[in-house]
Amino acid sequence: MLAAVGLATALSLTATACDSGDATANAEASASAQDNGGDGKIQIPDDIKDKLKEHGIDLDKWRGGAWKNWDKDDWLREAEDYVNPIIKDLWDPDRMRDAEEPEKEVDENDLAGDQGVTDPTPESIDAEAVSTKYHDNAPEAGKVFFDAPEGTMVCSATVVQDPANPGKSNLVWTAGHCVHAGKSGGWYRNIAFVPSYNDSGLSASELQTATKEEVAPYGVWWGDWAQTSDQWIEQGGQTGGDGAPYDFAVIHVTPEEGNGGKSLEEMVGSALPVDFNAPAVPQVESITATGYPAGAPYDGETMYQCTDKPGRLSMVESDPTMYRIGCTMTGGSSGGGWVATGSNGEPSLVSNTSIGPVSAGWLAGPRLGKEAQGVYEAVSEKFAQ
Repeated sequence: MLAAVGLATALSLTATACDSGDATANAEASASAQDNGGDGKIQIPDDIKDKLKEHGIDLDKWRGGAWKNWDKDDWLREAEDYVNPIIKDLWDPDRMRDAEEPEKEVDENDLAGDQGVTDPTPESIDAEAVSTKYHDNAPEAGKVFFDAPEGTMVCSATVVQDPANPGKSNLVWTAGHCVHAGKSGGWYRNIAFVPSYNDSGLSASELQTATKEEVAPYGVWWGDWAQTSDQWIEQGGQTGGDGAPYDFAVIHVTPEEGNGGKSLEEMVGSALPVDFNAPAVPQVESITATGYPAGAPYDGETMYQCTDKPGRLSMVESDPTMYRIGCTMTGGSSGGGWVATGSNGEPSLVSNTSIGPVSAGWLAGPRLGKEAQGVYEAVSEKFAQ
């Protein structure tokens, strides 16, 4: 379908989420939950409350439903305007189960600028269900939930190491379009991460009566800081392709409930290193993508993986070339980690799911370079102990 110098046939893409430079989210403007003297209660410091008020946010009204106001003037757009106050028990099992993946399609005209190196379309590879318990096989993986103007949405994500807090990371890697709408909007709301979602692999019918502990065995972790690339904020579109080579994000999280001061990494027992110097595409033997596909024929409740040798996908000649693998995962798998043998010889996160065709069959993810490293290091340094 794709030739080395351009499009050979019409191709529709969909951003697979939900169905720069180094843009920073203002830490003081985000609602950072802190342990109140070890008593397990979450509180928002007075100075943070003052900052929120500067943005016209009344915490009581926000928690009472004011966050549902998506008036354009109130949809915070710039990176420094990120706010995400904790709303306890908002993400209950029913709301998590109902989260969807919005379709974001484009036609061939959106890809007509392809002038870079693009390898032949990979053969479709059937995604394989990860064996339960998920924590035993992919402890770093989980789901990101958030609210958009269209409703409750879902992505996939990965716990990654924090160089400033070794062994105690609270960093989560996902796609930029799982936290920010790009050029058409602003930051999404009520962003939260659930590691090892549905760890026991309960069926859709069993989940109808599942407890929060069964759905979220390692707790719900709210984003108190989110950061994506300037390129995604400025170029990211409602259609797959625009800004895709820079479609990555880092979320710093804090537990919804007091947990004795343990970090996310300590809770799940693992965190992946991120490799910004991974070998060029021809030298990568294989990449494994992990996620919770929610678009048909999947239901978003089961974790899947695909393993394939990557090829190259160029959207625009001036933008970095993306990784591409054969995989049948659909919407909802966006943001899920791509793991390969890193430059140090150890398994490392080298990309995340960004886009794929409407009909499924392959996925593409950004190759992480200096822009991604800048985002990652900025979040790490902001929360350095």
